[in-house]
Amino acid sequence: MSILDEVLAANEAYAASFGERGQLALPPARGFAILTCMDARLDPAKYAGLAEGDAHVIRNAGGRASDDAIRSLVISYKLLGTREWFVIHHTDCGMAFFTDEVMRRLLAASLETAALGPDGFTDVGSGPGSTEGEYVDWLTIRDAAQAVVDDVTRIRRHPLVPGRIPIHGYLYDVRTGRLVVVPAATEAGRAR
Repeated sequence: MSILDEVLAANEAYAASFGERGQLALPPARGFAILTCMDARLDPAKYAGLAEGDAHVIRNAGGRASDDAIRSLVISYKLLGTREWFVIHHTDCGMAFFTDEVMRRLLAASLETAALGPDGFTDVGSGPGSTEGEYVDWLTIRDAAQAVVDDVTRIRRHPLVPGRIPIHGYLYDVRTGRLVVVPAATEAGRAR
C-alpha cells in the first residue's frame, strides 16, 4: 500500500496556504546549517526552533560527515553565506545497531528488508542479493559522542572549510528532546 495519496493530499492543503513563503530568500535567514540524522524521531525545525527559510538542514543516516554532507556544507557557506554549523547526532541511533560487515552480509543474502531482533539484524528475504555493498563505507557508529567528535573534526580539518566557521557538536536525546553538548566536539570545531 502506498502513502502517495496521503502525501499529495497534505501537499494540497499546505500549498493552499503557502502565501508569503513563496517570497523567501535563497540564503538561510539565520545564517547557519545543521548536519543531522535522517531518523524520523528527529524534527530539526522543532528541536532547533526553525521556521521555513531559517537554516540549511542536511540529513543522512547517522548525521555523518560524509563527502556529500561536506559538499553540502561547503555550498552552504560559499554560495549561501552560512556562518555557523551544528553536527547533531542522537541517542539510540540505528547506525549503532550494525557494522559495515553486517550490512554487507545482509545485502549479499538478499535485497529484502532485514529484521531487527535481540541479537541484531537478520536477513529474512530470499535472494538475490548483491555484493555491491562491499564498496560502500556505511559510516556505522560505535560510540555516539565519539562519532560527533570524529565528524566535527573531519569537517574542521577539511581543506575547503574555513577556520572562521564555528562547528558545534551535540547529541539529541530521543527520550527527552534535549540537545546535549559534546564538549570535545565543540572544542574541535572552535573557530580559529
